[in-house]
Amino acid sequence: MRALHEEHAAALWSYALHLTGGNRIHAEDVVQETLLRAWRHTDVLDQSQGSARAWLFTVARRIAIDGWRSATTRSEVVTDAPPERAVADGTERAVQGWLVAEALGELSTRHREVLELCYFLGYSVADAARTLGIAEGTVKSRTHYALRALRLALEERGVTQ
Repeated sequence: MRALHEEHAAALWSYALHLTGGNRIHAEDVVQETLLRAWRHTDVLDQSQGSARAWLFTVARRIAIDGWRSATTRSEVVTDAPPERAVADGTERAVQGWLVAEALGELSTRHREVLELCYFLGYSVADAARTLGIAEGTVKSRTHYALRALRLALEERGVTQ
């Protein structure tokens, strides 16, 4: 747990601060609860299974959302100064990138190829068909089913639209 804390606590704190809109107290609660859950589920954090940081960030995000939904955390605090804002350090974007990369890794090779060509490299359907040596209709069909599979894999990781 000490190694996990040393490796991920700073990034997790920054992410939690962003999730809570700069509320330091709530961010501390999110980080503490996230690390408590990590301590309870050390089997999930086995590095051979995937990224521990991605798991931690997903848990933190869910805790923050649950806190936001909870009526007990909706109490209004009035101050003279506006709340602090977290520094936009790209953490959220990085976590989303990790989650998408993991989800893409679960797709079949054919589905991944079509998505890489059409979405990441900007190929047209005709160009992708020529590159892969298949019909344009097949590219469209594979793209459709690949996006469905990707959406399902992302939903399993807690990513919603």
